Parts: sequence; structure tokens; C-alpha cells
Amino acid sequence: VQLQASGGGLVQAGGSLRLSCAASRRTFSSYVMGWFRQAPGKEREFVARITGSGGSTYYADSVKGRFTISTDNSKYTLYLQMNSLKPEDTAVYYCAAGLVGSTSPRDYDYWGQGTLVTVSS
Repeated sequence: VQLQASGGGLVQAGGSLRLSCAASRRTFSSYVMGWFRQAPGKEREFVARITGSGGSTYYADSVKGRFTISTDNSKYTLYLQMNSLKPEDTAVYYCAAGLVGSTSPRDYDYWGQGTLVTVSS
């Protein structure tokens, strides 16, 4: 299972970014897909997850209403649309795949390489 994250960059507070994660077909059909982030000196934290079918989503309270997780099943791609970005959203963002719909990084078996998002104030 391979995951390839992209789309990070530098943005001003209040701006938007869209992250992408290219996945194999097997990943999409069999796994729950999630986004996590890790800021410097902090533990990796859950951001959002979605079922492979795209029918069920769940968000961390800190991003609810600002971020949207979605999939394009025809392209086997996972997205994270991030709006109204805040400096505290600055982190390396990782996509992940797991068999359990969990918020714990330990329950995800496969990880992308991470993409850096920097939000300036």
C-alpha cells in the first residue's frame, strides 16, 4: 500500500490550501482514510477521517467547520480542503490508511511521507 501526500505550502492566516493523497485502488476499497498532523515538539494528532466509500466523515473539534475531507474514487485520491487557516494549523500533514475508524495514529497501518503546511500570521 502506497500513499503519496502533496499540496502543502506557505499561506497567510485566513487563506486556504488543498492537500491531496494519491492511493492505490486496494487502499481505497479496503481502508478508512485519515489525515493527521504533527507540529514541532508535539505529538501527531488526528485531523479527519473518511470511509473508503466516502460515506462517513469525522473531524477533530479544532478543524470542524473549516476543513473538509473527501475522496475522488475515480482517481483513488484523498483530499483535505483547508479553509480559514490559522497559525496553529502549522504542521506536517500526513495521510494514512487503516482498517479501523479511529482517531489514534496507532490504528493506522500505512502512512504517506507528509507535507508541510505553514500558516503565517
